[in-house]
Amino acid sequence: MFTPQGPSLRELAVQALSSIERGYDLLAPKFDHTPFRTPDVILDAVGDALAPMGPFAAGLDLCCGTGAGMEVLREVCRESVTGVDISAGMLAVGRSRLGGGDRAPSAAGGGRSRDSRPGAEESPSPKGASRAPTVAFVRADARALPFGPAFDLVVSFGAFGHFLPRELPGLFSGVHAVLRPGGSFAFPITAPPRPGSPGYWALLGFDTVMRLRNAVRRPTFVMYYRTFRLADVERELARAGFRTELHPLTSLGCRRDGSPRARMVVATRAGTDSVTWPPEG
Repeated sequence: MFTPQGPSLRELAVQALSSIERGYDLLAPKFDHTPFRTPDVILDAVGDALAPMGPFAAGLDLCCGTGAGMEVLREVCRESVTGVDISAGMLAVGRSRLGGGDRAPSAAGGGRSRDSRPGAEESPSPKGASRAPTVAFVRADARALPFGPAFDLVVSFGAFGHFLPRELPGLFSGVHAVLRPGGSFAFPITAPPRPGSPGYWALLGFDTVMRLRNAVRRPTFVMYYRTFRLADVERELARAGFRTELHPLTSLGCRRDGSPRARMVVATRAGTDSVTWPPEG
């Protein structure tokens, strides 16, 4: 399906009936040949929007998959770029694309992942690039990041559908904890399709099928396209201690009403604020 190099319908069915971790392990070798990979046009738009805000020292790609978003981080980070994902298969593809060594990233610190011994690899700077950041991959659960406050920038692309709305407070709190004071959490978010449009019905249909699948089969495969709403996201980011700004990604165009088709959310950890968790209220 999708391209001659992509997965077959049978392979997609097997993956969809697996757990999230196992499903992505199976999909990993062909993932970059599917529409599930974040398109380059979105990656480029986010990179262009981040460039004036940097450079940053250390960056983290949350749910990095095969490392497409880490290419953005390598353009805006000076010292190090780390990718974290639960799927060993996706990380293996990322290492094959971006290189890898045996030295664990120095950012690893407090916290626990689902895998109590997350694997990590780091690569040296590419030949001829004296200032290129080092690259590392860590296998861990995004809901229990195995890092201390070691990053100046955290990004994520296309992964939030894997988290239920009730998990967002813990997820955002964990990102807050791994950012240094003044650090930023940035990610793109697209405008929802107009009710009644083909895109609206496609996303509604996908989410409905996924809910039916999860109602009758275990383990569940959480991937919903309509649960990550901007108003909810802004509220939970504020509760986690972030100050949030929205940056229109103008290169991706506008809707009929003139509003941008996509925005970049930039949530900044205050330099001196302390956050009580869980939040009150």
